[in-house]
Amino acid sequence: MEARIFKPAKSAMQSGRGNTKDWVLEFVNPEARRRVDPLMGWTGIDDMSGQVRLHFDTREQAIAYAEREGLKFAVEESRERKRLIKSYPENFSAARKQPWTH
Repeated sequence: MEARIFKPAKSAMQSGRGNTKDWVLEFVNPEARRRVDPLMGWTGIDDMSGQVRLHFDTREQAIAYAEREGLKFAVEESRERKRLIKSYPENFSAARKQPWTH
């Protein structure tokens, strides 16, 4: 069984950084067969382990768990976002590099 260890990004519906501090171990099975339900058109899968997500406080705890259970795993490093720190008065500053227009 293979696993993926990552730190989840915030969703598009979040303004804050909630639920992005934990590390997640998610099982991946590339051999799982997907099928389409003929009546509803929903996609189903025959492997239920893809629905299991384990949360850890640190990356090292997740790696230790995967090694203890004998899982092959890949760690995806998280990228920190760049913040552009601006203030509202800078829009009207006389030292603006670009001219202010309507």
